[in-house]
Amino acid sequence: MFRRILIANRGEIALRIIRAAHELGIEAVCVYSTADRDAPYLRLADRAICIGSGPAKDSYLNIARLMAAAELADVDAIHPGYGFLSERPDFSEVCRDCKIEFIGPSPEAMRRLGDKVEAKRFARQAKVPVFPGSEGAIEDEEEAVAVASEIGFPVIIKAAAGGGGRGMRVCHNEPALRTNIKKAKQEAQAAFGDGSVFIEKFLEHARHVEVQVLGDKHGHAVHLWERDCSMQRRHQKIIEEAPGPGIDRRKIQGVAENAAKLVKQAEYAGAATVEFLMDDQQNFYMLEVNTRVQVEHPVTEAITGVDIVKQSILIAAGEPLPFKQRDIQINGHAIECRVNAEDPSRDFMPQAGQIETWEVPGGPGVRVDSHVVPGYRVPPNYDSMIGKLIVHAEDREQAIRRCRRALREFEVGPIKTSILLHRQLMEDSSFVHAELDIHLLERLLK
Repeated sequence: MFRRILIANRGEIALRIIRAAHELGIEAVCVYSTADRDAPYLRLADRAICIGSGPAKDSYLNIARLMAAAELADVDAIHPGYGFLSERPDFSEVCRDCKIEFIGPSPEAMRRLGDKVEAKRFARQAKVPVFPGSEGAIEDEEEAVAVASEIGFPVIIKAAAGGGGRGMRVCHNEPALRTNIKKAKQEAQAAFGDGSVFIEKFLEHARHVEVQVLGDKHGHAVHLWERDCSMQRRHQKIIEEAPGPGIDRRKIQGVAENAAKLVKQAEYAGAATVEFLMDDQQNFYMLEVNTRVQVEHPVTEAITGVDIVKQSILIAAGEPLPFKQRDIQINGHAIECRVNAEDPSRDFMPQAGQIETWEVPGGPGVRVDSHVVPGYRVPPNYDSMIGKLIVHAEDREQAIRRCRRALREFEVGPIKTSILLHRQLMEDSSFVHAELDIHLLERLLK
């Protein structure tokens, strides 16, 4: 088992990893930027090391400074959390070269599955159904037009090296495709340092369904069933739930087994999420593989009882999975609402500044994952998420009722947050009746 780990991240996920490490008897070392120097969770770490100024490129994205901190603290392993360097194979490779364990997949497995184009090629070899689209990265306009003509409009352009909606553009005809292919490449290059893009068929009323998988270093992999992440804005998730409401259990079992098979064949060790789009006939098409722990992992933890963060650490330490597939059962229903420091009434404008009121809900089946306390100042440098509300109940109807109650108790001020929007969504008939698709939230906000 590891003696000491370094957490190469910040905020809510850093706190989550600190707690998991301490419960495993492992010391936790945090790094922080000058923008986060007063973050209260740093006091819970066994040691905290400043690695640079507020901009992420000078701190959380700076591999040299992170490795210097790791050497200074004499750690056995590094946990990347999510975002930042968590899906960078070169970071995993540097850790290995420095004889420090990366809590996540090997650089080889990350390259197989982390790049969207390579992941689809590997999935085809593993006989996992993939979405119709280009075989590889698109080189120019003419190739893009040829692919789109073959699979039919509308199509979507996506960045091969990243997510979060950056480098992603929907095109309904050839002129739009020609206009957007260059823009998408430029946006992908700016966001991820890689301008490679590819094209897929675009479904107008698809649902976003993803499968959580764990693989160990002994050739075992299990799935932890699915999450529905269809409630999105600008391709970024805002509500996630598990299991997926209304999904045929026989169909999703086959999809989940395929996801575990893919991870196993890729010799992948750690937590991975295999993402699918589901059409109105409940046909599934693999989109990509996220080679890290996901923001929405708590809903899966709630329905399965598996601590995904702890298991990721144990897997990296060489421990075999302590359960088999037959042991993973679904218990009830869970919903997660991302609490973002942004103003939904002003096109989701980010809200930096001091939080004076922070009153979180409690009671049975309610969990709040957050690093915020009263007096915390939200820096302008990073993602707007400041917390997550997770509720768990016997079924979806009761989970929605519990979520409504918890959201009424959740008070944050004076900055604006997404809490009011979540209160409205929990009352919306389309959401309540599980009439979901990835464009539902956009339609509701018009």
